[in-house]
Amino acid sequence: MKNIIIAIDGHSSCGKSTMAKALAKKLGYVYVDTGAMYRCVTLYAIRHSLFNVDDTVNTEKLEKDMQNIHISFKINPDTGKADAYLNGKNVEKEIRLMEVSKHVSHIAAIPFVREAMVVQQQRMGKDKGIVMDGRDIGTTVFPDAELKIFVTASAEVRAQRRYDELINKGEQADFEEILKNVQQRDYIDSHREVSPLRQAKDALLLDNSNMTIEEQDAWLEEKVNELC
Repeated sequence: MKNIIIAIDGHSSCGKSTMAKALAKKLGYVYVDTGAMYRCVTLYAIRHSLFNVDDTVNTEKLEKDMQNIHISFKINPDTGKADAYLNGKNVEKEIRLMEVSKHVSHIAAIPFVREAMVVQQQRMGKDKGIVMDGRDIGTTVFPDAELKIFVTASAEVRAQRRYDELINKGEQADFEEILKNVQQRDYIDSHREVSPLRQAKDALLLDNSNMTIEEQDAWLEEKVNELC
């Protein structure tokens, strides 16, 4: 079986990471969660008070600090999954908090942040055999990827999934707040100037609103087998 690049793009909270991780594990491929990279930058900005009172970003200071932001992934021996590290410290739990979710689309819309992340992502995929999920993988990071998937689901379904995830972790959650955040992120992601969220012309569309995880995994495996 030849190694290929698999690009999975789509809206927030539609299960991209879950399916990408499962697919990478099945194929023996490297998995990269690009959303976690933007969340790491967002967490750095929050910790260093780089958000103004109106939620805009102090881009001048952030641009100077980009050289001090080092992101890496390491396998967690307890979970078998890759955890995100910011400047050498595990921040996997912190980057999934609602405070980060509220601000990540603002950070991801900044041109110099996207440029820095894209360079890192392209470096990670130079040897192929990789599954990468995000917002612009098939359109900007790897426009020549052999397999491109664009995932979507209704905003209400995605908000419910996020709500259930937080509740299962023992965290407090408000469905209406989560739904509003999902809708706001959709708008920001699809209207930003640099690398807006859009389906690549050659991407396969997967609406998983009414699909089980097993059904979508089977669908993905079928598409991979058609290529390999």
